[in-house]
Amino acid sequence: QVQLVESGGGLVQAGGSLRLSCAASGRTFNNYRMGWFRQSPGKEREFVSAVSRGGLTTTYADSVKGRFTISRDNIRNTLYLQMSSLKPEDTAVYICAAAVGGTGVLPITSGQYNYWGQGTQVTVSS
Repeated sequence: QVQLVESGGGLVQAGGSLRLSCAASGRTFNNYRMGWFRQSPGKEREFVSAVSRGGLTTTYADSVKGRFTISRDNIRNTLYLQMSSLKPEDTAVYICAAAVGGTGVLPITSGQYNYWGQGTQVTVSS
């Protein structure tokens, strides 16, 4: 089992940047494929990005491709999401998640993830 705690959210103007972190407990962080999702009021949870166990393979939602970068530090047991050129429509609670097992194509749906953090609020003003 792994516990996930996000941080780094806040209020930023459009065009600005933020870096989110997700600290994972336990010593098996590198056993999990990791992902970021986001959720706005009244909307379904939306996939943002995912990364392989070793950090070499990544995938992004079209809406964030070219603006967001996912990475991980398996020594510090931490997942990151660097967000740049932020837009008001990026406003949401950002949630990190861990997927047990699996190989091949990275998981991009909620049901493929087993553990979830509580989320951190990101608000982008226009």
